[in-house]
Amino acid sequence: MLYFRFPEGEKFYTTDDDASEVNVNFVSFDRKKEIDFKGNLIEISAEEIAEEDYVPKSKKERIELYKDTEDTYSRKVLQAIDYIKANQLKKLVISRGKILMYTDISHDKKLALGKSFLQFCDNYPTAFCYLFEKDGQCWMGGFSEVLGKYNKKTNAFETMSLAATLPLDEAWTDKEIEEQKPVTDYVHSVLKRFAVDISVSKVQDHISGNIKHLRTDFKATVYPQDLENLIKELHPTPAVCGFPKDVCMQGIKIIEFNSREFYSGFIKVETEEEIYYFVNLRCAEFFKSYAILYVGGGITEKSDPKKEWTETELKSLAIQNNLVFD
Repeated sequence: MLYFRFPEGEKFYTTDDDASEVNVNFVSFDRKKEIDFKGNLIEISAEEIAEEDYVPKSKKERIELYKDTEDTYSRKVLQAIDYIKANQLKKLVISRGKILMYTDISHDKKLALGKSFLQFCDNYPTAFCYLFEKDGQCWMGGFSEVLGKYNKKTNAFETMSLAATLPLDEAWTDKEIEEQKPVTDYVHSVLKRFAVDISVSKVQDHISGNIKHLRTDFKATVYPQDLENLIKELHPTPAVCGFPKDVCMQGIKIIEFNSREFYSGFIKVETEEEIYYFVNLRCAEFFKSYAILYVGGGITEKSDPKKEWTETELKSLAIQNNLVFD
C-alpha cells in the first residue's frame, strides 16, 4: 500500500502491478535500509484513500529506546554541546522518538490512516506527503525540503539548504542564522564538484505549518552521469546530520540510543520527465496501539536544552494533530 501527493499538487498517486518498474524508493538515514515500490505511477481518488482500513502490526522491538522525556532529551542536548566543543563543530543534529498512545487521543475510536493522510495533505499543501505499508512496516509523513529535483530532458537541477526552526511569531537570532549557514556552505561546495551554472538565492523564510525555517535555494545544471553521485554526497546534509559528516555521524551514534530508521532519510520518486528526492522529516511509524513520532533539531554551542525540547514538541504536532479517529 502506497499513497502520495507532490508539493502544491491536487492529485494523489499510487503504483500499479507492473513489477518491471521501480519508481518510488524510501531510503533510511544511514542508507542501510531501502523499501522499493514497483509499478507505474497511477492516480487514485481521495475517496478510495479514505476507505483505507489497514491495521498496523502489534509492536516495535525495544520500544523503551524511543521514550524520551524532557529530562533525557536535555541530557542528550548537553552531551551534544560537549561533543561540539570537543570536536570544534558548528552544528550537530540529534533526534528523539515520541511515543503516542492512541488511547491518549481516543478511547473508543480507531485510527483511520487513510483519512489521517488526507488531513495531513490538506494542512501541509507545500509538502510531499505519503502513507505506506510494506513488509509489516507502516509510515506516514511529509516535508517540503527538496534534496533534489532533476529534469531528465534539460539537466536542470534544484536543491535547497533548509535549517533552523522557530515558531511563526518569533524573530530570528544569531543561533538560527549560524545553524543555517553551514548547511548553505556545504550544499554549495558539493554542487561545485558535480554541477555547472550554479545560482544561489537570498536567505528566506520557509513556512511549515506552525513553525518556520531559514531556506536558501540553488539552481544548477547536472549531467546524468553525475546525478547519483551528487545525491550521495548531499545526503545526509548538515540539516539532518551536521558537518563534517563523518565526525557528526559518530557523534549521533554515541548520543542517540534509538535508530532513526527512515526518519531524516529520503524518498526518490521518478516520473517520465523528472526525478525527485524528498527529505523525510515530519514522519511517524505506526503500530497497533501507538505511533512513534520522529523529531530532532540542530544543536550548536548556544543551544538551550529547554528550547530544544520545545522545538521538537512543536515538530511532533505535524503528525499528531492530523491523526483522525473514527
